Amino acid sequence: MTADDVIEAASRQTGLTDIGDPAIREGLELLCRAYGEEAHFTARGLEMANADLVTQMANRMKVEDWLSRHPELLERPVEKPLFVFGLPRTGTTLLINLLHADPARRSFLRWEAYDPVPPPRPGELHAGPRYQAMQDKTQMALKFMPQIAAIHYEDADSPTECQFAMAPSFCAQVYEAQADIPSYRDWFLHRADYRPAFRYHKRLLQLLQAEAPGRWTLKNPWHPLFLDALTEIYPDAQLVMTHRDPAEVLGSIGSLIKHVRQVYSDKVDLHRIGETFVETFRLMIDRQQAFRDKHGQDAILDVQYADVMRDPITEVRRIYQRFDEPLTPRALAAMDAYLAANPKGKHGKHDYSLEEYGLTRQGVHAAFADYIERHAIPVRS
Repeated sequence: MTADDVIEAASRQTGLTDIGDPAIREGLELLCRAYGEEAHFTARGLEMANADLVTQMANRMKVEDWLSRHPELLERPVEKPLFVFGLPRTGTTLLINLLHADPARRSFLRWEAYDPVPPPRPGELHAGPRYQAMQDKTQMALKFMPQIAAIHYEDADSPTECQFAMAPSFCAQVYEAQADIPSYRDWFLHRADYRPAFRYHKRLLQLLQAEAPGRWTLKNPWHPLFLDALTEIYPDAQLVMTHRDPAEVLGSIGSLIKHVRQVYSDKVDLHRIGETFVETFRLMIDRQQAFRDKHGQDAILDVQYADVMRDPITEVRRIYQRFDEPLTPRALAAMDAYLAANPKGKHGKHDYSLEEYGLTRQGVHAAFADYIERHAIPVRS
């Protein structure tokens, strides 16, 4: 499948033709080529991956069409959005779910990532046909892929990673999660201009907040890669970074990537997962540190995974205090209710091993010694 094939298929599906910023073709063309030459997909895996590209393009066309007919939405600001990020598997999901419990906040929901048009009314955020269609899919995944649900589970109305607001620009880590595609990975990490993806990201939020507004509270573990672009588009962004023992992070993400790639391919190189994610995490750490060097060490609020696990509400209080936000009794009660209803391991126990990915705890700690020391991260020897 070529980029033109994807656009044509999406156009047949929607009756639309406008893809918005033509700069997004670069990532799409690279993906299409890498899928054919590098991904080692099964026939079924290739079919699913290509269908996902068409879906993303179709959603993009629908968003651009809606905004062309409702240009006033682009005049409405996205004020002081809060972004939670960190290396993957560092507690961002728990943190975003607690913040999402605050009725004053607005999160990017899983179902909205797949069917955002028309913008939802408040009563449609947690009900209705679009919500139910995604909830049916999540329950099917829970039944047939319980190992992935044990690692990372989202209901249809759970906050999802806002990299899925970047995916329709074909500039998102999710594509590498599905396949080992070196040419796309090199472009995504080292050559991509992230600004077109963030411009669309903002346009999507402006659409979604049309009738269901709130203080946007977002999460994406991969944001350390592109903080410069993020803050160019959102200059008043509030930034929170989570930290965890990198050995635990690499074992956990390795397990998640293994299980995701096995859905698409029967040739999954586990040692390469370990090797490439060490490189990616090193780059993420370097870039967020370069951002701090430019803007000040307190440009990002740091939160320890160990503290979130031990006393999550105290860490939430720190976030509200840092950004001078009111934490109401209603919000606290909702957060307590979320914790009571969602104990750790609710969807199963997640077991993983560093050695499976060609790594050792000692080696990982040595590779990330400067990061561990700088942020005083508790590690297990």
